Amino acid sequence: MHVGYTKQSMPKETSAITLALCVLGLYSTFLTWSVLQERINTKPYGANEYFKAPLIVNIVQAFLASIVGYIYARVSTGSSPFDAFTQNGNKGLHVFGSLALVSLCSSVSSPIGYKSLAHLDYLAFLLAKSCKLIPVMFVHFMLYRTRFPVYKYVVAASVTVGVTMFTLAHTKEKKTVNDGNTALGLAYLIGSMLLDGLTNSTQDQLFKLPLAKKLTGASLMCTLNLFVFLMTTTYTLVFQCGEFNDTLAFAKKYPELVYDITVFAGCGAIGQVFIFIILEKFNSIILITATVTRKMLSMILSVVLFGHHLNVRQWAGVGLVFGGIGFEAFVKFQQKKQKVKAE
Repeated sequence: MHVGYTKQSMPKETSAITLALCVLGLYSTFLTWSVLQERINTKPYGANEYFKAPLIVNIVQAFLASIVGYIYARVSTGSSPFDAFTQNGNKGLHVFGSLALVSLCSSVSSPIGYKSLAHLDYLAFLLAKSCKLIPVMFVHFMLYRTRFPVYKYVVAASVTVGVTMFTLAHTKEKKTVNDGNTALGLAYLIGSMLLDGLTNSTQDQLFKLPLAKKLTGASLMCTLNLFVFLMTTTYTLVFQCGEFNDTLAFAKKYPELVYDITVFAGCGAIGQVFIFIILEKFNSIILITATVTRKMLSMILSVVLFGHHLNVRQWAGVGLVFGGIGFEAFVKFQQKKQKVKAE
């Protein structure tokens, strides 16, 4: 996400401490979040029973994130996160409608992404989901006619080839929920990523709106998660009501599921706050560096903790993906340095 904050000047020592604490917080929350995501969705509880109610996980996470977002908005801005709706006249209705669309895309994207785990290795899922650049660029170009510099197309190509190599070169593992239907898994994953692209692209446009009461990262975090919570809960009650009963029965049999889901959702909610603080106090280049290295560590943790084995082509695919993202961060860093010198 890109939020319209004004960078605040801080003494260098205070700035370094703040950055270190934020990066440490981001690492600890999202590394734990990533490990628990794989644990809940792909590993058996007990002898050989899998938890198959991803909508419940999304509901709990969105609920906790909306509460944390509300507290964050109150503390950081001293105002209600809903002011963008109530204090902008007719434009407030436009913001409301756009956020409802974003929430719908986000609500649909997550379960579709989880559905791909029945057919793909978790590492392929993690690798692809870390490459939001491609769907964001695609949606920006198709809907908003945005043009990008050449290096972004190079990065997109590197990421695309890397993900494709990794996915097609997977070695089917023993004792896994993955059925090896790669084509269907990729279809689900591509659909999920396109919805992610529409979500992020629309958010970018919202922050550019000339509003009397600007939409902030804190208000977006609260309202978006609240909408996702309400939409997903309503859909589950109407069409997938059995997931509630299944979850209660499963949790009664395996109480550790409650702990896993609660910690997973809590880490995701708190981790979002660290992301917005880094964006507010520093810049997107530092955030890119932190998140890319976090994703690399997540993959390493997945390999170590869950016994994955990568072949040479898969490692080459990983290298292309993170090489492309790292190249983008390097180019942006160089552009930032040149801009500072010019000033």
